[in-house]
Amino acid sequence: MSKHKAGKRHTLRSLARLETPIVALTAYTTPMARLMDPHCDLLLVGDSLGMVVYGMPSTLGVTTEMMIAHGQAVIRGSSRACVAVDLPFGSYQKSPQQAFETAARVMAQTEAGCVKLEGGEEMAETIYFLTQRGVPVIGHIGLKPQAVHTHGGFRTVGRGSEADQIIKDADAVVAAGAGAVVIESTVEPLARALSDRLPVPTIGIGASPACGGQILVGEDMLGLFTDFTPRFVRQFGTLAADIDKAVAAYAEAVRTRQFPGPENYVSASGIKTEGA
Repeated sequence: MSKHKAGKRHTLRSLARLETPIVALTAYTTPMARLMDPHCDLLLVGDSLGMVVYGMPSTLGVTTEMMIAHGQAVIRGSSRACVAVDLPFGSYQKSPQQAFETAARVMAQTEAGCVKLEGGEEMAETIYFLTQRGVPVIGHIGLKPQAVHTHGGFRTVGRGSEADQIIKDADAVVAAGAGAVVIESTVEPLARALSDRLPVPTIGIGASPACGGQILVGEDMLGLFTDFTPRFVRQFGTLAADIDKAVAAYAEAVRTRQFPGPENYVSASGIKTEGA
């Protein structure tokens, strides 16, 4: 076990050697990445950006071009955290070859450290194809947002017979070469058992405190995304309220001509004319 060396960006391998749980958040922009990077081990450019940034009803409308643009932004704003980029719906499910073409494009154009893709046993061949060709992969099991319609909505999974399939999914993606596994919205005992069972880090979201790390959508954690708050989210900030207050104060200052003030503009006496 070793600690991260300052000035060196994390990789999936170094995350596995951390002595403390992996700290992960989603990030979509350069300013947010700059604020998160000193504190996070992993920044995920999640396809959740479709809902959080673009107001989509699900992640299904996100494109590879969108993921690349936001991946580039997060890379520019970070230097310490490993940056992972989600492969969006429809960009990798057709075949391992399609997945490799998408992943290679994403990694070449963003310089991300790895990609993440959803799926269990059905994606094992694809994960193996990618990892054998130099693409580090984070798996994603449990609730899979890209399959929200087949799941019957955003819900907790892993009860009853579902648990057997999720265990098979976890074993399959790890055997195929995934360097870490996100476990989403899975009943706690199952997520705990998977964390004990798997030889790679598990990263929980709505799963278990026993996971090898935790991830949340950054805007959820900051209290910035207010459309809805999942049960598994804890808000560590109230940015939406702070922004509302700041914008209201700005609007009032403009309407009452308190802004701009003398300190915000240059008066005629402060401008040098030619020959002066």
